[in-house]
Amino acid sequence: MFNFEEQMKKLKGVKGYLGAAILNRTGETLYLDEEGTNSDIAYSASVFNDVFLEISESSLDIGFSATNMLEARTTDGHVFLIKNIKGADESTDLTFFSIFKNNGNVPLAKMVVDRSAVKILAEIEAI
Repeated sequence: MFNFEEQMKKLKGVKGYLGAAILNRTGETLYLDEEGTNSDIAYSASVFNDVFLEISESSLDIGFSATNMLEARTTDGHVFLIKNIKGADESTDLTFFSIFKNNGNVPLAKMVVDRSAVKILAEIEAI
């Protein structure tokens, strides 16, 4: 069994981190950490994943490529990061969803999400 906790340690250590989820191609939750917030991260990740897919489809409709990352900020000081990564043959598709406080280190969080996504995808494809 793949250990998501080990790969998500760095993200959890970023200042302002509140929670995260990883979804597969069909929207099933593969990893969930909602201890840092009173929110239903699984539900939020599913809702944002649907919106992310719609934005990606709209991008394709106007002649651009698919969306691979989205950052959304709320007026009450929260930042949502959504990152999608596809495997080499595109049959493996993961969406990373995370929430941070806006006074956290969001630029570092983006870098950690990017790196973690690549590592996790590679390990899942090797299974």
